[in-house]
Amino acid sequence: MKNFKFGLLGMICLGLTVVSCSKDEDQTIPENNDTAEVIKEIPQKVIDAANTLELNVNFIRYGQFHFPDGTSEERLFFEDDITMTEAQLLSLAKLAEESGTRQYSTFNLVSQGRNISIIGYTGGNQALSSKERTALQWAVNNYNRLSGVSISFTLTFGTNYQSKDMVVYNNTVNNPGGAGGSAGFPSNGLPNKYVQIYGLSGYDTNVNEHVITHEIGHSVGFRHTDWFSRQSCGQNTNEGSAGVGAVHITGTPTGYDSTSIMLACFSANEDGEFNGNDITALRNMY
Repeated sequence: MKNFKFGLLGMICLGLTVVSCSKDEDQTIPENNDTAEVIKEIPQKVIDAANTLELNVNFIRYGQFHFPDGTSEERLFFEDDITMTEAQLLSLAKLAEESGTRQYSTFNLVSQGRNISIIGYTGGNQALSSKERTALQWAVNNYNRLSGVSISFTLTFGTNYQSKDMVVYNNTVNNPGGAGGSAGFPSNGLPNKYVQIYGLSGYDTNVNEHVITHEIGHSVGFRHTDWFSRQSCGQNTNEGSAGVGAVHITGTPTGYDSTSIMLACFSANEDGEFNGNDITALRNMY
């Protein structure tokens, strides 16, 4: 079975040095302009913060994060499909120093009982295709159909994303050659706002659903279920337990879970659905 990093994993890993291939809809980190800009040196305070979070510093890079309106900002990229600003990293490191727990979620979660407003972006060259819009609807349904989970989503489509909690958009224009997605972690009780997908036009709706569900998972606090090995990517690499996550969620496996939607890499045969352990994890988190 061919794995993709949320991109063609098998192909994505080739030529990558400072980032890892993850199934996250993060994908195969294409050799694009963003990757070329990664030359910026990582300052000691960032390395120290990453070490505090037990993140593997070999998987840190700077890159441009592109917003739906065409603007961009510099961010740090971890595990390739997870992004955050320096300020967010330093804040998480401080939180980790003040807390003693760990598991496979992050310390930062969405406020209990929150209804998350999510919009599928439909404007310009970063608009979701018809297939991607369907996949987003299916992904939202994955979360909303679960009983015993306190968070829920209200989905709309359009271009007025500023007031929304989360916006999902196609960023293929800035990720030529890659396939997958990227997202961040919650902060201040709010989910990560920006969820990018890219290079998925050649995959069916179920794979698109898988990648979007996966990236929304990061946005509400999930880590990769195989962060300790990246086995889904055909690797044996520890992403770092991280103060931002790697907190084991009660009732879920501690070993490799081959059908979890939160594996670091995905295949072209995904069905886009949660497995039983994913559902258990969501219910225990929320």
